[in-house]
Order: sequence, then structure tokens, then C-alpha cells
Amino acid sequence: MTITETEEQIVSEFSAFDDWLDKYNILVEMGKSLPKIDSQYKTDPYLITGCQSKVWLHAVLVEGKIVFTADSDAIITNGIVNLLLRVLSNHTPDDILNAKLEFIDQIGLKEHLSPTRSNGLSNMMKQMKLYALAFKTKLSGKS
Repeated sequence: MTITETEEQIVSEFSAFDDWLDKYNILVEMGKSLPKIDSQYKTDPYLITGCQSKVWLHAVLVEGKIVFTADSDAIITNGIVNLLLRVLSNHTPDDILNAKLEFIDQIGLKEHLSPTRSNGLSNMMKQMKLYALAFKTKLSGKS
């Protein structure tokens, strides 16, 4: 499934609910199902700065695609991270770098987050794109 197709699927899932409390409940459930990051990556080098909660993000390149793992100390943040992983994990660096991530605005996520959580969301997206840029650079250096 492409990034755009996954984004469309998420927008469809969230559009089934009008009330933001229901949408928060989706995020909480997604947070509970986030595959946990290996404990060796729950260290400062993998910590995303500027988030209200602690968020650790790790990435590896597997057969030309980036696989992200993450964890947070807050369940709602785990849900947000799980959304981002669902959209961006298992895609090429170029696909990730070109992703517009418009689903975030389409589901109204940023406007319903506190300013510090919204800032954290932006920092998570930036960090994922930085990983993609680093892997792209590494791959192009092998040519």
C-alpha cells in the first residue's frame, strides 16, 4: 500500500466519527497496539526533543525501505506515533521525503492537540524525514 493510500484509509477511519472524543479513543486504542521499541533504543540518542511526552524513535533500512519503531511514555502520544509509523514505515527514503502527510490536517489532528503536543507531532515528522534523508544519503554514497 502506498503512503497516499494509507493516508486515505486513515482519513476514512476517522471520518466515521464526528465527535473528537471518539477520535481520541481511536488514538488511545492505537497507542495500546503500538509495537514497542527495543529497550536499547529507549535512550537519549533516540529521544525526540520538543515533545510534551518522552518519545523515542529508531529506524533501520531493510531492503531499501525504512522500518521505524517507537515508544512514548504517554498513551495518546503512542497513538499519534502509531499513526505516523503506519503511514511511513516500510517505505523508501524517497517516498518518505516526498510524503505530504496531509492526513494530519484532514482528520483535524493538529487543531485538536495542545500546542506542546502539536509541536511534538511536528518534531516526530521532522525526525522521520531526517532518518529518510540520512538513509537516502547513505544509499546514494554506495552507488
